[in-house]
This record gives sequence, structure tokens and C-alpha cells, in this order.
Amino acid sequence: MGSKIQSVFAREIFSMRGHPGVEATVTTEDGASGVAIATAGVSIGKHEVQFAYDGEKRYQGKGVLKAVENVNKTIGPALKGMDATRQREIDETMIKLDGTPNKSKLGGNATASVSAAVLKAGAASLGIPLYQHIGGVNACTLPVPGVGAVVGSDRYGGGERAGGKPSYSLMAYGFKTYSDASYACWEVATAFDRLMQERHGLRTLSRAIRHAPIPRGIVKHDRELWDLMTDAIAEAGYSSRIGIQVDVAAGCYYDSKKDVFVGLFSEEDKTKEDLIELYKDMAANYPFVIMEDPLDEVDYEGHAILTKEIDIEVVGDDLFTTNVERLQRGIDVGACDAVLLKVNQIGTISEAFDLVQLAYRNGYGVMPCSSRGEGPDIGDYSVGLNTGHIRESGTGPSANRLLKIESELGSNAVFPGKAGLKTR
Repeated sequence: MGSKIQSVFAREIFSMRGHPGVEATVTTEDGASGVAIATAGVSIGKHEVQFAYDGEKRYQGKGVLKAVENVNKTIGPALKGMDATRQREIDETMIKLDGTPNKSKLGGNATASVSAAVLKAGAASLGIPLYQHIGGVNACTLPVPGVGAVVGSDRYGGGERAGGKPSYSLMAYGFKTYSDASYACWEVATAFDRLMQERHGLRTLSRAIRHAPIPRGIVKHDRELWDLMTDAIAEAGYSSRIGIQVDVAAGCYYDSKKDVFVGLFSEEDKTKEDLIELYKDMAANYPFVIMEDPLDEVDYEGHAILTKEIDIEVVGDDLFTTNVERLQRGIDVGACDAVLLKVNQIGTISEAFDLVQLAYRNGYGVMPCSSRGEGPDIGDYSVGLNTGHIRESGTGPSANRLLKIESELGSNAVFPGKAGLKTR
């Protein structure tokens, strides 16, 4: 059979973040192949699967040659001869090979890279686009995209493991097509870039990868940034058509000994109650449409309270870690109304897609994110799963992929507009 796996090969590469990642290549007997990357993110939840690292001086302990070896010597031989179009059987084989609840034996980076590569090889063997392989004839919804605006975790102190969070993006929802929304992302980012230069003498990192890093001492409170983003939206002519998304990663700022959040949004320490009041103000007085991980990553009750208090989307990332059990716990108490999808956070495609179905059955939104090496494939995931919205991906390589998908779908392409968000 042509779609049977002939070989699985992995190597260590430089990821988009500059540190090593695992690149897996799966080739089938008919010559089709799939290549996928798994790498660590910036804000890493405590409850994610474990990646296999070398733990030596090389790359400050973050080399992934152990994970590569696990693919080449253990996973690859076990998958040879299996059908690449039977994703769940392959993923279950890897889960059994690992035998741990958190992929600590083989490494989540080893299993995730192979799982995603199998998915792509299966699509290639069938001769269909990845999004169609994922969603079949129902794969037709283009996502509401965004464009990065601000990063930086050290402007007020605290957040030693935040990796640049909170980060802000501008979500283009009030448009008829994805391509219109993508162009609006470029326009509002250009307006934001101009205002940032005029007011603070700062520029975004690049025209393709937006996000302005804010050094310490530039602003006294993130409210100044909210004002600037609101002004940029207005100057671009998109008031009520573009909104603000914030990835807080609040758990990175939480001091459990003091029971306060240190250096989050301003220098003053904040309690959970302080943050909830601040979020209510943000939702009421600024064009926020999405808040991600606004409280500590184990605080289900706090997230449930906030979700009831504000009428914008509340997303769990570090709270849920693309994990079915953790999402179910959130559903049980009403914590958040959307979940961030990171395939490489859980270790296999099948487990990630199980989470998507659980979310949909319970009225939760799903927001794919490419921060773990998914790259432009995140566009296929979003269309294949009909998620309705996506993290960033309004410009750059992911946008290019989504524009191509939109063109391929033609008149069948659907853009949900604001209905793609879980706002109320």
C-alpha cells in the first residue's frame, strides 16, 4: 500500500526562536513525505508534556539530540510499515511506546514532531491539502487573524520566566474576507509602528514579525500602550472592526509566598482581586476582544469568576496546556470560554484534536497558535478544524498559507467575522 510508512528520520535544527528544535521527516512507500518541527515556546505551562533535552553545556542544556535519537532508534522502527493515513493508530503506538503520562520517556518534542509529520505525509500520499485531510469537505472557514504589537516582560520588574509576556496583538474581525482582514492587519500595524516611533522612539522588530519590545522606564503603566493601540486602530480607520488581544501569562508573575502578582501591567503588586477589577476596566473602556491566561495557571475558580464578569473571550493556554483532562476541569467550573491549541504542548495530533472536539461539544472556542514550531501549518489546522480565529497569522508566512487556502477554496471560503470570536 502506497501510504505505508517507509522511513522516519529526525534531526536537530534551529527553530524560529533561535534555540534547537526537532525536525521529523516521514516518507511513505509512494514517495510522499511530511516534515514537521517541534520546539519550546516562550511561556511554558507547568503542566505541559516534557520535552527531551540533552541537559549538558551544549546549547545551555537545551540541545535535543536525545529526542532525535529517540525518533531515529525507537519511534521510527516501530512505525515503519504502518499506514500514514491512520493517524490515531500511529499516535496510540507512540503513546504506548512512551508509557508515561507526560511523554517524559521519549520526549513530547520527539512524539509531536513525528505525529505532525505523519499527518502531513498522509495528506501528501492522498494527494490532498493538509486542511482537507484534517477536516474533509467541511474545511472551509478562514480564521479571524491578528498582528503582533507589543512584547516585553521586564518593563516593571518581575516575570522572570515570562519570556516577553504580556504580549499584545490586534485582531481584525470586522471584515468580509480573510484577505481583507490580512490587509487591515498590515495597515493597523503600520499605524501602530508610526505612533510608537512618534511617542516612544521605538520600532517594531521587523515589518514581517511585528511586536515592539518595551524596555524598562518607557511607560509607567500598560494603560499607555492600550491608549496607543486604540489610537492606532482609529487612525487606520478600523474602530469597531479591529480589537486588542492580550496574552498575559499571569502565572509567570505570581509570587505564591506573597500571594500577589509582581510587576504585571505596572510596578505595583496586585492581588487576584486587583487584576479582576483591572480586567473589567480594560474590557469596558478599551477595545479588548481576547484575554489569554489572565490569572495564575492553576486558578480555575478565578478564571471562572472573570469569565462571568466580562463579555469578551477568555482563553486558557497555560491553564489548559492542550490537555483534555485540564480542559474538562475548566468546563466543570466555567473557567474561560476558549482554549489555545498548541499541538506540541500535548505531544500528538490525536490528543490535540480530542481536545478540540471536547471544546466544541461544550461551547468553547478554539484558537490555534504556531508558537511551538507549527509554522504555516497552523493555517491548515485552523481551516481544517473550522476554529474561526487564530493567534496572529495576519501577516508573514502563516498569512501567505491562509491566503493560498482562501484562493483554493474560492467561493466556498467562509470568513466568520466577529462570530469567529467568543465575545458576548
